[in-house]
Amino acid sequence: MNDSPRRSPNPKAGKGGSPNPHGGKTGKPYRRPKKDPVRILAFEALRAVDERDAYANLVLPPLLRKAREGGDFDARDAALATELVYGTLRRQGTYDAIIAACIDRPLREVDPPVLDVLALGAHQLLGTRIPTHAAVSASVELARVVLGDGRAKFVNAVLRKISADDLDGWLEKVAPSYEDDAEDHLAVVHSHPRWVVSALWDSLGGGRAGIEDLLEADNERPEVTLVARPGRSTTDELLDALGEEGGLPGRWSPYAVRMAEGGEPGALDAVREGRAGVQDEGSQLVAAALANAPLEGRDERWLDGCAGPGGKAALLAALAAGRGAALLASEKQPHRARLVERALAGNPGPYQVIAADGTRPPWLPGVFDRVLVDVPCSGLGALRRRPEARWRRRPEDLEGFAPLQRGLLREALSAVRVGGVVGYATCSPHLAETRIVVEDVLKGRGGAEPVEAEWIDVRPLMPGVAGLGDGPDVQLWPHLHGTDAMYLALLRRTA
Repeated sequence: MNDSPRRSPNPKAGKGGSPNPHGGKTGKPYRRPKKDPVRILAFEALRAVDERDAYANLVLPPLLRKAREGGDFDARDAALATELVYGTLRRQGTYDAIIAACIDRPLREVDPPVLDVLALGAHQLLGTRIPTHAAVSASVELARVVLGDGRAKFVNAVLRKISADDLDGWLEKVAPSYEDDAEDHLAVVHSHPRWVVSALWDSLGGGRAGIEDLLEADNERPEVTLVARPGRSTTDELLDALGEEGGLPGRWSPYAVRMAEGGEPGALDAVREGRAGVQDEGSQLVAAALANAPLEGRDERWLDGCAGPGGKAALLAALAAGRGAALLASEKQPHRARLVERALAGNPGPYQVIAADGTRPPWLPGVFDRVLVDVPCSGLGALRRRPEARWRRRPEDLEGFAPLQRGLLREALSAVRVGGVVGYATCSPHLAETRIVVEDVLKGRGGAEPVEAEWIDVRPLMPGVAGLGDGPDVQLWPHLHGTDAMYLALLRRTA
């Protein structure tokens, strides 16, 4: 389970059944397959994720919008298509292990489109309440439409084998025992690559219960959380607009509102007007903690050094405006800088958005009072939202991020004045991307000069949030806090 077999070379692709659309000479009259728009859309989304390295959260909305405009979909169809896509991606590793047990060749020798149809069928059989006969027949019909009759026979044979047992029964067959190989057991049962299980376990610490809770939380559908941008909207306004059954106050952030399942953020005036937005509560806490960190003297110039796509920058800009401070939002990629401009549009206070490289900044050193760098990372803290990321990342990817993360933090500490505060944040709990980066920069490891700065205890700046550990930095967790696994270290420059 170290890697997804779908990523392996595929020299014999196409052996998942005959490509003959009529399935050979059966003597039976040909029957045109029934087109199921829900499952065809789900299949198209999975192919885009596999072929183009796209993300489901970017691919699926336009597909659903097009289907609705064409009159093919209603709300229930959209909900089913969403469940099929995300459920299949989250459980891909588990379903691959089960499919592999039901075929007579290595999984990498099965054509990827066939694997996608099989995984969609496996999810319907093992991860939903769809009746067995309906799950099999609908998947075979999908195979006939998108693969041809020959491969549909292969799909039918495999899914009938899978339907012989439930998920728990299959896991007993395909997962090694916890006692024999704890990490591989957790990898198969909870559908994470083994190296990710190992890394998360190291970061979390503790025994079996904690890591299982975390892995289970990664496979749950995250809530949609709104942020009421201070001075522009309020949580009361959002709650009133959502109604009693449409939303709840956030758990931790004073700016957060949790939407009921099925709610549409874009239906709210405040969201359409940019006075509120969609933002994970962990992300809100990071921005608020930086804004509330104690500061002596001037508090006029703030910097978001890695501002794209703009959620934290929009909240920081609103908080800065309330104090008469100005925000500079910098983003290296021009297209992402445009997203930041859109997120900040209408903010009442002074702000500026630029496209600039934070490791080679255009600003002078020592001019800012507060600086945030939410650095590029592996994204292992957002696997609930981007389940496909777990199968794309490799351990060596962290080595590629390391110089960038350290460079951005060094420049952030250079950009802030003496006595000013820097927030180093990342949406990853991996130790190599969190505390180790901060310690390396402060101590000058790797040949760079040490930086004179002191840690600030983040925990008092997240009041009411339980389970924040020993400090001074903070790691949030999906299973403990209901947020993405955001990390935050706060540092005060001392010289």
